[in-house]
Amino acid sequence: MAVVDRFGGIQVVLRDQLAARRTVDTAVGKARTAVGFRTNTTELESVTVAGKPQAGIRNLPGVIIIGGGMVIEAAGSLVGGIGVSGAPGPHLDDICAQAGIDNIEDLLEF
Repeated sequence: MAVVDRFGGIQVVLRDQLAARRTVDTAVGKARTAVGFRTNTTELESVTVAGKPQAGIRNLPGVIIIGGGMVIEAAGSLVGGIGVSGAPGPHLDDICAQAGIDNIEDLLEF
């Protein structure tokens, strides 16, 4: 799991001791992608498939378009992003990311 600020700077990385290094890189990439495009990565999947006008986004360095990257907002403004990687499926990464946001939501509304 990785949390980045609104500029994509890494703020927190948590890794299970058995998780492969690639899961950290993927989590960071998902969080940065969500922040960079101001859109959850799951929502980017369908608009970036081959043949769509935005398909080239998938080829940009560091962009990870698969579920598990979500924007974090407070008082209607983007404050950061969270990326989760390592669950057995991107839909479960989304669930974990949303649970993390839900857990701190009351702290974000200032």
